[in-house]
Amino acid sequence: MTIFKWDHLQIRSPDPEETALWFGRYLSAEIVRKPGRVDVQLDGIDIFIARVTEGDGVAPPPAPPYQGLDHFGLTVVNLDEVAAELRKKGVAFTQEPKTIRPGVRGCFIRGPQNISIEILERR
Repeated sequence: MTIFKWDHLQIRSPDPEETALWFGRYLSAEIVRKPGRVDVQLDGIDIFIARVTEGDGVAPPPAPPYQGLDHFGLTVVNLDEVAAELRKKGVAFTQEPKTIRPGVRGCFIRGPQNISIEILERR
């Protein structure tokens, strides 16, 4: 049986710095600054904050309550085997497995209510 483990959550924000500060201020998240981006870590879960800019095609946030989120990520061992197993079960892929950067391969599948789930293999 395949073992899935949490990898990260991703949110979108027009002001990632302010978003990170909010998580730090109100939820005691650790702010993690990297070249060109800011993320947070909350109780061992990485939360990636993707910048949203006007005209980039990202829909505005819906008024709550609403269903869904941008995506969450899971890690596996041997992405290609896992992808083949998921295909056999009828899972819809929105992005086929590919190399994202050296040592990281990933794909996206569609979950219920169109939730986007990223599956990664990190070496």
